[in-house]
Amino acid sequence: QVQLVESGGGLVQAGGSLRLSCAASGRTYTTQAMGWFRQAPGKEREFIASFIWSDGNTYYRDSVKGRFTISGDNAKNTVYLQMNSLKPDDTAVYYCAARRFGEQQYNYWGQGTQVTVSS
Repeated sequence: QVQLVESGGGLVQAGGSLRLSCAASGRTYTTQAMGWFRQAPGKEREFIASFIWSDGNTYYRDSVKGRFTISGDNAKNTVYLQMNSLKPDDTAVYYCAARRFGEQQYNYWGQGTQVTVSS
């Protein structure tokens, strides 16, 4: 099992920045990738970004490219999401997730952290 705990959400004005953290514990050596997702009220959960532990490769949703940066700290088993130039449309609950080696889906999820961007 892998446990994930997010932190860093909050209220920010449009154009501002926030950094989310996701601390992983448990059998972290079984995880190949970490991802950030978000879900806004009345909308489906959507992929934001992912980070591959082995080579540091990153992937982003088009709408956040150039504004969000995902990174990982192996020593701390922590993944970060730096969010700049935030927009009201970025308002959502943000979730951290882990994908294990050999699996296609993210099977471990954090509890989520609220990000609210005011106009």
